[in-house]
Order: sequence, then structure tokens, then C-alpha cells
Amino acid sequence: MAVTLNERGYQHARQLIEDGRYVLDDRDAWSEHQPSTKQENEFIATHGIGEYAKWHLGIDDEEPPERKGRYKFPYGDFDKIHRCGVLSAEVRAGQRKYYDIEQATAHLHGMLDALREVQRS
Repeated sequence: MAVTLNERGYQHARQLIEDGRYVLDDRDAWSEHQPSTKQENEFIATHGIGEYAKWHLGIDDEEPPERKGRYKFPYGDFDKIHRCGVLSAEVRAGQRKYYDIEQATAHLHGMLDALREVQRS
């Protein structure tokens, strides 16, 4: 399995942050904030697999483009990027040695933490 950075998903995540569409939650919140299988399927039915792909930071090139399993490392709820999703993706990418994804998530993490610090000030 070759999982690489989904550049389109990464650019989408950056744009969401720039547009103010983010949630500055804690690491442990991802299990509650991550979309359910039902929500994923409804999103795909409404928006298509291409839009679904934008909400993921990794692509498994061994899976066909029309399959959900092709898209790895989700980071949001189909409306906003979640800090907890980014942190989860960063840890998992590091564990699996997907360095391009780990580097991209670290950048997103830094962007979100900078905003978190501004809010605390």
C-alpha cells in the first residue's frame, strides 16, 4: 500500500483555516467529532466522491478512485477542519512513517495552534 499526501485535501484544509472554518478542540475530541459512516455515505451521495476526497490528507493509490477506502487521514466534519482530527492524523502518519502527510499535518497543527494562542490572549 502506497499512501501519499493528498495535495488537494491539504490545500482544502489550509483554505478552511484561512476562511475561519475551524474548530480548536482538544486531541481527545476526534472520536466524538469524526463523521460517522452514515454521515460519510450521505455526504458522498449528495456531493460525490471527489468532494469527499478533499476532506482527507492521504491517498492510497492501490484503491480505486471511486472507493472510500482510497482516502485516508480525515481531518474535519464536512463543514469545518477540527484540530483534533489534524492531531490524530499527525500521530497516525508519524507512526506509519508517511512523512509527507506527517509534515503537512504538522503545518496545519501549527496554523491551528497559532489561532488558539490568539484566542487565549
